[in-house]
Amino acid sequence: MRVRPLLGAAAGAALLLLAGAGAAPATASALAPTGSVTVGAVGRIAADGTVTLSGTYRCTGSSGPVFVSSSVNQGASTTRHGIGGTRAVCDGAEHRWVNSGRPGSGALVAGAAHVEATVMELRSFGGLPLPAFHAVKNQDITLKQASARR
Repeated sequence: MRVRPLLGAAAGAALLLLAGAGAAPATASALAPTGSVTVGAVGRIAADGTVTLSGTYRCTGSSGPVFVSSSVNQGASTTRHGIGGTRAVCDGAEHRWVNSGRPGSGALVAGAAHVEATVMELRSFGGLPLPAFHAVKNQDITLKQASARR
């Protein structure tokens, strides 16, 4: 299943939500965080630039599709690079997530980095799928060069 189109739809829905100030507000309980997410202290960067990030998540109470997304940036750059997305299961148990993606050539290098991981659900509000966040984690990590496989 391709996750990027769904995440793009979620981002577009979020913009619509922000623009629709006259729309009926969602209840606080519908938007309250109902989970947690962790990020591993070390990510891997392969020779071809593919970045792999991982961690764990836990969530409950979903009514729509749920995803663990991640993004990374380095240094003083404000550019965040999306690193894949994983479909999540909100059954109250702790699960492992692993996301991989290849930002533009040379965009990221081994060294210090900052990751944001999000557990996000697409919930239907008035027939429109809008993002509901179960958990968000911001964490400094180290990107290490992945060893070549033989």
